[in-house]
Amino acid sequence: MPHRTHRHRAVAAALAGAVSLTAPSAVAAPPENGAGIEVSTDQVLEHLEVLQAVAHANGGTRASGTPGYRGSVDYVVGRLRAAGYSPRVQAFTFPFFQEVVPTTVAGQGPDGAPVLLPATETAVMVYSGSGTVTAPVQAVDTTGAPGVGSSGCEAEDFAGFTAGNVALLQRGTCPFGVKAANAQAAGASAVLIFNTGLPGEEGVVAGTLGEPGAATVPVVGLSYAAGTALLGGGEVIVSAQTVSETRQSFNVLAETGTGDPGNTVMVGAHLDSVPEGAGINDNGSGSAGILAIAEALAGTETANTVRFAWWGAEEFGLRGSQHYVADLRANDPGALEDIALYLNFDMIGSPNYGRFVYDGDHSAFPPVPGPAGPVTAPEGSAAIEAAFHEHFGSAGLASGETEFSGRSDYGPFVAEGIPSGGLFTGAEGIKTVEQAALFGGRAGVAYDFCYRAACDDLANVDLRGLGEMTDAAAAVVSRFAASTEEVDGAGGRQETRELPLGPATADQGQGPRSAVEELPAL
Repeated sequence: MPHRTHRHRAVAAALAGAVSLTAPSAVAAPPENGAGIEVSTDQVLEHLEVLQAVAHANGGTRASGTPGYRGSVDYVVGRLRAAGYSPRVQAFTFPFFQEVVPTTVAGQGPDGAPVLLPATETAVMVYSGSGTVTAPVQAVDTTGAPGVGSSGCEAEDFAGFTAGNVALLQRGTCPFGVKAANAQAAGASAVLIFNTGLPGEEGVVAGTLGEPGAATVPVVGLSYAAGTALLGGGEVIVSAQTVSETRQSFNVLAETGTGDPGNTVMVGAHLDSVPEGAGINDNGSGSAGILAIAEALAGTETANTVRFAWWGAEEFGLRGSQHYVADLRANDPGALEDIALYLNFDMIGSPNYGRFVYDGDHSAFPPVPGPAGPVTAPEGSAAIEAAFHEHFGSAGLASGETEFSGRSDYGPFVAEGIPSGGLFTGAEGIKTVEQAALFGGRAGVAYDFCYRAACDDLANVDLRGLGEMTDAAAAVVSRFAASTEEVDGAGGRQETRELPLGPATADQGQGPRSAVEELPAL
């Protein structure tokens, strides 16, 4: 019998965050529309059960570039065709990476026997090479003093380096990929990069080399303590088994047969999981939710075209949505201009959930830093946020806000100035006492205690929360399918008001983001 209730697990609280109390914003009453739709939780669950079965039949994963992802695409396409859509599958390539088995580093104990470093002190670099190496460790241009230096950033740093040794470098100044390439060119059999030791930078270094082929030897990040403990030399054993290569993935796109194509409402969710698991909450939940909405909307006359998108390779750096937007910009800029707004649904069934809405007016969170400057919500995003809060308020449910960071598939749309918004039920952040009072669940525990883990399966989804969020998604999709006037004319902050269940708290978790995007570059 299919599992239909989420499994409760006790998890030690590992993170803490200050509470930011906010009041959701008011908005005018929803416009009358002929696209009002209803979606049942059972319908969404049916899709999740199939995605779980696809993962089970394909090594436990639905990651982009794997047969499990292709099976997920085939299922979505089949359901869309059965509902009367003419879906389009858009192919693209992306840099794939997978850690096949846990990477290990062992030093010498007092008696000369190997001593394995704790897993919390080591992290394989994304796009690291593979191999098992036993060799002396040799520090390169570092004394281990806390600070940001240029260890390994120049070929000259390796003057006197003994080929075949394991290079020990300190983080700082240049990208990890440059350090690794210089070490490999000097003959290093493996590369270890430890943290700076500055306040807040004592933990393990988790980073990316940038692309497949940047290094063919094992490259592993270490904590500051683990790295400095190896400065005395001695033999180490480094073992990494990875897959690092270019692979193909796919986006699935389908749109309504009616509505103004010059005023298109886009609705998206990433379809891929991380390689470690089935990704039933992250992001089977969003994918199944918008699939059920698309099925319910099929055959309904809408004023605006509604285009649904299931993105590939989000977990590798928003690759699918980036490809889609870049392709429109290069080959059909008019179609890009026709997108009135974008709605994103990434993790909407977390087991210890909160009802979080992207903070489109920055009332709870300031703009976050980005590669090209602060990530600021485009004009009109505040009205999208308000529409979600309005729905929750009308249902007597408290709602909160989550950082508008651009770190999920709305990011490429935000970069084009397209108003965006969406829903999120929490990831590795810890639910506060105030949030537990508003949303239920357990304080002091992560919203999703299986985030990016093998246990993100059917048992990791709260069906009540999934139903509440899918109802909100359906209501807001319907609203904007009928009219986007409130978004087109929106600007500035909205008036605040109290909801029946009191003020909502802002999510202090990390929020939905790409596994590659969140890694430090230096």
